[in-house]
Amino acid sequence: MTVPDLRTRVPLRLPTATATFAIGIAGYLGVNLSPYMITAAQTALGIDVLAASWLVTATLLLTAVSGLSIAPLCAGIHRRTVARTGLALAVLGFGAAAFLPGLVLPGLLVGGIGAGGAVAASGAALAAFRNPDRVAGFNGLANRGVITVVLAVIPLIGLAPIDVFGALALFSLIGLLVSAWLPAAPVIAPQAAAAVAEAMPIDIPETGAVRVSPARSRLVTIAGFGLLVTFALWAASEDSLWAMAGVMGADQTGLTPEGLGIALSGATAGGLLGSLLLMIVGDKLGRAVPLVILLVLGGALKIVEGFTTDPTAFIVVFIAWNTVYAVAFMYFVSTSAALDADGRWSGPLLAVYLVGSALTPVIGAALVSVLGYEGFAIALGIASFILAVPAGAIALLSTRLERTATTVVAHEEIPA
Repeated sequence: MTVPDLRTRVPLRLPTATATFAIGIAGYLGVNLSPYMITAAQTALGIDVLAASWLVTATLLLTAVSGLSIAPLCAGIHRRTVARTGLALAVLGFGAAAFLPGLVLPGLLVGGIGAGGAVAASGAALAAFRNPDRVAGFNGLANRGVITVVLAVIPLIGLAPIDVFGALALFSLIGLLVSAWLPAAPVIAPQAAAAVAEAMPIDIPETGAVRVSPARSRLVTIAGFGLLVTFALWAASEDSLWAMAGVMGADQTGLTPEGLGIALSGATAGGLLGSLLLMIVGDKLGRAVPLVILLVLGGALKIVEGFTTDPTAFIVVFIAWNTVYAVAFMYFVSTSAALDADGRWSGPLLAVYLVGSALTPVIGAALVSVLGYEGFAIALGIASFILAVPAGAIALLSTRLERTATTVVAHEEIPA
């Protein structure tokens, strides 16, 4: 007797890649456009920059909270429903904010909630593909490439509400139109699903049932939650430096606004280069060792940045740090995707990141006020060193799970 194919992951193809990446971009676009959103909110509501900043922060926090709340549904049969519902809300909310001045406030909040569904669904879908490392590279390349173009084009068009909020609604609509191609969560026999998701050890008796050790199942769950916590802390430390880069560079090195623009654009280019490298390398170098090396190297670069007094050196170190950061981010994504083919951990992982993105300007400013720039950089560097330990251990476990799942696939025919 032949049982259903136990291979739960699918190859990356143009339709599924388009849907996954487009929906992810739609969900994350608000984070990248937040400076423009603040300006547009000021114009629409006639409020000061502080009030507009709090409104945008509330929007991003709603995206994070809704993404975390809805992520469990994205690991099952409701993934596409979550994506479509979230994207529809985002279209309505951001569209209302773009065209109806009286609905800017509720429109942004509703749009933020909808974007959370897109983030969770696209994050979970990343786990559906084979070779999570290479897929994470493709995702990073698509995201950064599109965002780079959007960030450059929107100021040329204008920063009015219809331009900024309209762009958010447009990308949400594009995601909604291609959502039918979003990879569904694997639907296989419960015993087989457990074997692939939880993976170790497995037992294939004559009945064809695949059983999993409860202890191993708990280990995977602990590893998943551990990864979310580790990633949240790491992301907060990284984004704190990003948020403080402008004022730190100006105060320490006399960095001009033009120099900051070079640093930020160069950092984006470095991220694109890192994405290309990961696409080429894939899983050839493993996952644990590269992630540990990247976190340690990133921590060292953060410390160096805190002691740099030359503006040119500051820009060079900043670009190098952000390139390392981008690749490490993608390794975190691939680790979460490899832990469970259903996307149980990759879905909430991307939502967790948004929490840090929304709060790091406040966190970074508080740390600088207490520790000064040098102490701030040292604290961030030490955080990276410490977090490299659990990150490496969980990445190693994810690799073992993936290999075990491949072993299960080899049993295509099991005697009844």
